[in-house]
Amino acid sequence: MGAVVAEQPHGPLEGYDEAYADDGAPRAEYERVLGALGETDLGALRRRVWARMAAIGATFGSQPFGVDPVPRILAADEWSALAAGLTQRVRALNAFVRDAYGERRIVAAGVMPAHAIEQADGYEPDLRGRLPADAVPIPVAGLDIVRDSDGTLRVLEDNLRMPSGYAYAVAAREAVLEALPDGAAEPRHDLVAGVAPALARALRDAAPGGGSDAPCIVLLSDGAGGATWYEHETAARWLGIAAVTPRQLRRRGPDVVATLPDGRERRVDVVYRRLDEERLRDERGRPTWLAELLLEPWLTGRIGVVNAFGTGVADDKLAHAFVEAMVRFYLHEEPLLRSVPTLDPSDPAVRRRVLADPRAHVVKPRSGEGGRGVVVCAHADAADVEAAMASLEREPECWVAQETVALSHHPTVVDGRLAPRHIDLRPFVFCTRTGATAVPGGLTRVAWEAGALVVNSSQAGGAKDTWVLR
Repeated sequence: MGAVVAEQPHGPLEGYDEAYADDGAPRAEYERVLGALGETDLGALRRRVWARMAAIGATFGSQPFGVDPVPRILAADEWSALAAGLTQRVRALNAFVRDAYGERRIVAAGVMPAHAIEQADGYEPDLRGRLPADAVPIPVAGLDIVRDSDGTLRVLEDNLRMPSGYAYAVAAREAVLEALPDGAAEPRHDLVAGVAPALARALRDAAPGGGSDAPCIVLLSDGAGGATWYEHETAARWLGIAAVTPRQLRRRGPDVVATLPDGRERRVDVVYRRLDEERLRDERGRPTWLAELLLEPWLTGRIGVVNAFGTGVADDKLAHAFVEAMVRFYLHEEPLLRSVPTLDPSDPAVRRRVLADPRAHVVKPRSGEGGRGVVVCAHADAADVEAAMASLEREPECWVAQETVALSHHPTVVDGRLAPRHIDLRPFVFCTRTGATAVPGGLTRVAWEAGALVVNSSQAGGAKDTWVLR
């Protein structure tokens, strides 16, 4: 049988230990599950979870979506504090998107520089002064939360364009609970009972007029070839809506019409965008097919679009540096949830600081996503660090830097034993005109390699079920 051993083959791992206290004893919320795993064949347990994920078709692109069987656990009071900070933050980000395309009061007040908006890769100049005033720009938000070495939860990134992961979180929950031995499970919040209704409310609210009737909602997808197709078809099934491809949508006068799977045509009220394409103009400055199809009906109030075009201005990596200031400016509140400090290398003094000590920093392209282009200088080889510093010096406006965070680690099944692996958390916030809801839990992401700090699925990371105790 596999023993529960906090194996550390390369010496003590930096960062906060989620499951074990400093004296090596399990933290209170982990006693039950770790005790139950002590008499379990961990390798077989892991295989059962992976087999369940494969059986339901939960893949990321063509690759299996790997889930570790040891759940990540958050106490009720810790989640309550985190949820308050998440909803506060997304409320401020929604206010910022409206302001960025409107009066730009935050720039006039000297709180944020204009270049943080205008040089953002996700900024859409065509929307200046035209953003629909009565709609919520960010109905669906997925934030990346890390725990610092002192145990503090912080926001590493804000994902506000087409965030993914909630259906994978639900699949992980089902697979892990089915495989765990009797006596391991704690009373916890029902994840799917939180996600599906909150998503449905956000989409209905995006309909013109607030969705008082039964709006026609479609999920616009690239189809079965897309990386997160499993989530697209799962969300459509939850909501009882059609997942359609671009070929199934067309303009009819001022409206957008969908050809549904049963062959019927219906006028569309809400388009839930889950595409690779998000731009309104291509590299030559011409309108994209997406703009030609949806922009005018959206701007004239014929349809709702989730998330709104242009929200990339708020999840730009440099905008992240100002979110706490946004909370103070727009909400007149103190931030409940802090960001990982983000630095702007276009400032010569900041650039000199990063170049003088690259190993103390992580450098990221402002427009990057999915972990692509991120260089964790403390762990990268010399050639990669040198190339990153050269790029940062040559085009400082295209990069941000963050101080390296020693991500917390969690016991993870590796070769039939437990070993610490770094993790983060992607919780989800769903917004309507009347409020914001942070669904308890989310998708904990895990790096399979010892010491690795990039946990994204697109970078071969995996996931864990996340329990919020009642």
